[in-house]
Amino acid sequence: MFSMKPRKFILIFLVLFIPLSIFVLFTYGGKIKDWMVLWQRKASLPPAISYEQATNPIQPSSAPALNGQPSIITSLPPSINLGVPFTPQAPFANWDEVHEEACEEASLLMVARYKKGGTIDSPSDAEQELFKLVDFENKIFGYYKDTTAEETARVGREYYGFKKTRVIYEFTVDTIKRELAAGNPIIVPAAGRELGNPYFTSPGPLYHMLVIRGYTSDDKFITNDPGTRRGEEYTYKFDILMNAIHDWNGGDVINGKKVIIVLE
Repeated sequence: MFSMKPRKFILIFLVLFIPLSIFVLFTYGGKIKDWMVLWQRKASLPPAISYEQATNPIQPSSAPALNGQPSIITSLPPSINLGVPFTPQAPFANWDEVHEEACEEASLLMVARYKKGGTIDSPSDAEQELFKLVDFENKIFGYYKDTTAEETARVGREYYGFKKTRVIYEFTVDTIKRELAAGNPIIVPAAGRELGNPYFTSPGPLYHMLVIRGYTSDDKFITNDPGTRRGEEYTYKFDILMNAIHDWNGGDVINGKKVIIVLE
């Protein structure tokens, strides 16, 4: 009699566990996979830092001083990861015409919230702000789709109040590193299909915009790529992203100018 009890227990357990597992995987499988991907990615990256930490770094007490003045640290850190909050350009995964074109707005939102010390509290928060940006662009441009680097910078100045926003046409990897080390995330326009992001719906966007939030010691940029829900802290090799950076150029993106945007 006693030998049957463990078998009955196992049978009951399997009868209950298998349907429950199937239900959980079917209902939450995508979210579980997203969480695992993000967790694995974070484990391999430098810890994220706030804007305040980035702009007020703690210098080593042993750093030499000249004439009683603190020394200026000119060397770049081996890696950095600015804690820019993330949203995909379709916060509720509604990839309609507006959201298909909302990468510029999402990039602006992420950087603005970071530099103002804020967060993106929820998909609803992101969605409302994206539509406000679209409305603003329609008012000042007469359209919202495919804004150039200069137009995107204008939105940063006039909507978010970053009056000293810079549009930089001559830059290198070191230029980007120095901006990041100074606490400035970089907004970049890109020929989206040159990025080779496996999470994009094939063939990928003709024109895209994303945020560079850091870099690693093994020559990768850390980005917030709004073109996918898995875009938080997504890494691109230096050469891949640098080669993909191009402005809208009237739709001839691959021949568009190399340009980056710094909100200030």
